[in-house]
Amino acid sequence: MSILVPMPLLDDFLVNYNLGQVILAMFILSLPVGFVFGSRKITAINVSIFGLLLTLAPSLGGGDVYFGYLGIILLVLGPMIYSIAK
Repeated sequence: MSILVPMPLLDDFLVNYNLGQVILAMFILSLPVGFVFGSRKITAINVSIFGLLLTLAPSLGGGDVYFGYLGIILLVLGPMIYSIAK
């Protein structure tokens, strides 16, 4: 059974953060999944997907450019990690 969160409560929490910060927090929270399973491929796919999200989302919202740069770095690192995975 899921707990329903009222939208104004969620909106009041997220209004203080921009889209790049929320995506970065989701990336940091999802990163241990690859480590728990011991799979570098899962980690590489995770890095690549969040790199794509960080590259595209700030440009759509007119946000900070730094998250776009971080997305480009993650887009380069993701395939490199995938290529060395066993």
